[in-house]
Amino acid sequence: MRLAALAASETLAMSQKSSELKAQGIDVINLSVGEPDFFTPDHIKQAAKQAVDNNFSFYSPVAGYPALRKAIVEKLKKENGLDFKPEQIVCSNGAKQSVCNAILALINPGDEVIVPAPYWVSYVEMVKLAEGKNVIVTADIEQDFKITAAQLEEAITPRTKALILCSPSNPTGSVYSREELRSLAEVLARHPQVYVLSDEIYEHINYVGKHESIAQFEQIRDRVVIINGVSKAYAMTGWRIGWIAAPQWIASACSKLQGQYTSGPCSVSQEAARAAYTGDQQCVEDMRQAFRRRRDLIVRLMREIPGLKVREPQGAFYVFPQCKSFFGKRDGDRAINNAAQLAMYLLEEGHVACVGGAAFGAPDCIRLSYATSDANIEKAVARIKEALARLK
Repeated sequence: MRLAALAASETLAMSQKSSELKAQGIDVINLSVGEPDFFTPDHIKQAAKQAVDNNFSFYSPVAGYPALRKAIVEKLKKENGLDFKPEQIVCSNGAKQSVCNAILALINPGDEVIVPAPYWVSYVEMVKLAEGKNVIVTADIEQDFKITAAQLEEAITPRTKALILCSPSNPTGSVYSREELRSLAEVLARHPQVYVLSDEIYEHINYVGKHESIAQFEQIRDRVVIINGVSKAYAMTGWRIGWIAAPQWIASACSKLQGQYTSGPCSVSQEAARAAYTGDQQCVEDMRQAFRRRRDLIVRLMREIPGLKVREPQGAFYVFPQCKSFFGKRDGDRAINNAAQLAMYLLEEGHVACVGGAAFGAPDCIRLSYATSDANIEKAVARIKEALARLK
């Protein structure tokens, strides 16, 4: 029953299909997966090599090495102005596990979880795993894919247990401003039974200035779980280190849960993550600038395609165009009735992999990752433009 309720990850499925076509010798440009194309910076790799030489080969504490947790506490203080203790930090096998830990620790069968749409594909599946009930609140392209305080207020019921917030957002790249977060916090302050899972994994890939966390608001701070990690900012996706910063009882609950099904994350990866947080941060800025340049390029090129509606994302490395004007069109015998079919058409006919928006709760859109080279972006958008022009 538990597995029957879960959907397979559509992002991973499209990536797999892309790999299969590549194996057949087809030149596919994969814009389906949210993964930086940069290599992990050298000083971080060096720390991992040193950890191997220093025999970091034993089980770590379930919640992570004290040195890494202390480095995360210092990062939160320095960059976010937030005060935590090391025992409030739980390190996991990627931010994905961190999100799931928090959901499983907080959500009981029948509890309602407010999930703004568009959403990252795994949120709703994790809520199902916890036997909670997803309450989807839709924010369309006209409101830059961000929910309002009024929408949040309307969605809250006596059964509401949590709100999942992601800023900068996957899949849209939208970023909540301090004022927008304050208005949400004011609503939440009136509903003390509601917790916030604040997914901030794209914190450093931000084109509008300083990152803003909803945890900054005193009236709800003791109900906010911050989720973050090293995968996106430091190009460390395969190292699998994520973490939460949470009220003590939630941190303890997540540590108890994790102790039974994975224990602590990779020892060598933890040392690499510590070097990421304590070392020179220029690498983060260099990658952010590259992503910004690519953002500007792909938005400009995609806005030249008739029929696509494109908002300029303010963070992360995704563009999320509305494509519903192509629904009902055909290329010969091939009909396009939804975004999933359009994404498959672009893959099989244009040889560009993207993901249909239904998986993100936005069936009129497709998601493309621009975490690739400028040359790949130019070639991919040219292929998309040519393929879409054949739809009549």
